[in-house]
Amino acid sequence: MDLKVDGLSKLIVLFIGIFGFLYSLYSLSYNRRRAPNSEPNHIPGNYHTYYLITLGASFGVALTDNLLLFVFLWGLLGLTLYKLIKGHNEESSAAAKKTLVLIGASDSVLILGIGLLYICSHTFKISDIHLGTTTTLSTVAFLSLLIACMTKAGAFPFHTWIPDYTKDAPASISAYLPASLDKLLGIYFLARMCMSTFILSGWVTLLLLIIGALTIITSVLMALVQHNYKRLLGYCAVSQVGYMITGLALGTPLGIAGGLFHMVNHAIYKGGLFLTAGSVEKHTGKEELGELGGLCKYMPVTFAAALVFALSISGIPPLNGFYSKWMIYTGIIEFGSGKGIANQLWMIWLTLAMLGSSLTLASFVKLISGIYLGRKNEQIGTVKEVGFPMFFPQIFLAMLCIAFGIFAARWVIPEFFEFTGIGSWKSLPGLWNAPSVSIMILISIIVGFIIYWMGTLKTSRRSDSFVGGEKLQQELSFSSLEFYKTIGTMKFFNYFYDKANKKWFDVYHLGKECVLGLSSALSVCHTGILSTYVVWVVLGVATIMVLLII
Repeated sequence: MDLKVDGLSKLIVLFIGIFGFLYSLYSLSYNRRRAPNSEPNHIPGNYHTYYLITLGASFGVALTDNLLLFVFLWGLLGLTLYKLIKGHNEESSAAAKKTLVLIGASDSVLILGIGLLYICSHTFKISDIHLGTTTTLSTVAFLSLLIACMTKAGAFPFHTWIPDYTKDAPASISAYLPASLDKLLGIYFLARMCMSTFILSGWVTLLLLIIGALTIITSVLMALVQHNYKRLLGYCAVSQVGYMITGLALGTPLGIAGGLFHMVNHAIYKGGLFLTAGSVEKHTGKEELGELGGLCKYMPVTFAAALVFALSISGIPPLNGFYSKWMIYTGIIEFGSGKGIANQLWMIWLTLAMLGSSLTLASFVKLISGIYLGRKNEQIGTVKEVGFPMFFPQIFLAMLCIAFGIFAARWVIPEFFEFTGIGSWKSLPGLWNAPSVSIMILISIIVGFIIYWMGTLKTSRRSDSFVGGEKLQQELSFSSLEFYKTIGTMKFFNYFYDKANKKWFDVYHLGKECVLGLSSALSVCHTGILSTYVVWVVLGVATIMVLLII
């Protein structure tokens, strides 16, 4: 059995182990009885069995150096992904079926790619395969493996299973698989392909950059208009994959390191966001932003952790999400010094990446405001903070977000370069001193609190708000659902959202419609006469024999 441990695989195994422990601890409390007004617990009875199988298979994918063992473990992860959500209710069953079809189809393409790799290299050992993307066979092999990576990680246009899955799956499962492990493993395999297995040609680099840019923009635009906070998190998880693909596509040490560092950072803050979402769901039984509000007073630890995660994914300094995005931005500028077509378009890649980060911040202003700020919904009963098994993983991940941001340049990134073997770390171009900026931000926050506290010392009169002489009712107040509502009325965005609602960008829906249409057309031949069927069988066998002989 071929197993290989290098810096990149050790990095993946380390964080798989960390997330495996934290999410199992979280599940101990999350899987118990939930809010009285919520739906029945959707955790499968054999949850921990599938959880451990997933953990073991993930370790195997990161450590194996044999393509046959790799494809077996990769496929096993698709089955556990399906079993962890299947059968909870009608909607979750539909999401599970969609996930299984897309992941299963991509696994079939993966097998095709591995077969072509063997034809080109005559070996199944991953570390011994080094190919270009100039011949037809090697190009088709690369594209086949790329589709498998994109589907697993959730890149456009093979991403639509993730928002559906995260909406209907328990938060602990969403944090464990789509938010963390699937991103780690999908991007890990893509990094293997880009760093050692294939030498990327100019058109492949351009293709990857286009995929990265489309993934960033299309998904974050969809996140802006979501009302279900778990679905919003799902689209934001897809959007961040675009940054990882963009970093790897650059092909420079800085770009690759930025893409891999963002992969780790995303697994940290996105997993944390799903954990905070699970805490809210457990104690309120609500998933719609319009039904929540004002929870920061009752769940202060969850609110603080969610705020850190939201700022991190939005690329706000000095948190880890900012630093990995800053590395990717800098890598794009460095990439622009090249002479290829993709290099000359560096300004487009940089603009779209920065725009995506701004729109991500807008999405999380909506989420944080809708769940934690404002007035508490009167329909929600008593709410309290979650217990230690649920808030410890959130706090631990939030501290990682802070530490990986403040100490990135001094300790994290140099070790990251040495750990993964990407190259030697010097320093980032430009002026950025995270510790100094962190101190200034902390001082500003303290001064702000002092000013606020001094304002509360003054005697003031508070009264309710009135509209037309009547006391403002809960249903008439301005909610987070009104945020960015005008975007959908703009000409371009209205066209985009209209096509998205018609599922023009959903590969699963388009494939299903094609299959149903083809089946309807072929149903004309379904006469019910046995002799006709025999003729079709004979013609089919004859066609196959002719093709095999040729």
